[in-house]
Amino acid sequence: MQRLREEAARRGCTMSELVEAGLRRILDEPKAAKKPLPPLLTKDMGEPLVDIADKDALYDLLDEDKWKALYGVEMKRDRNQ
Repeated sequence: MQRLREEAARRGCTMSELVEAGLRRILDEPKAAKKPLPPLLTKDMGEPLVDIADKDALYDLLDEDKWKALYGVEMKRDRNQ
């Protein structure tokens, strides 16, 4: 802000005018040709462990570590896996 204030004083304009001029200059620049992004890496991780559409099964899987830490045993599942 100090630098902006000093530059505005040097140019004899307000800080707002200087900021506006800078923004106009940046926004009026032609857009540089963007290189296309490289393709994302893919990896076959096998079958999913749970159907994410089944919220109860998903919550059970997410809570499994907490259950084991609290009770020291694997969580009993009543769903088909």
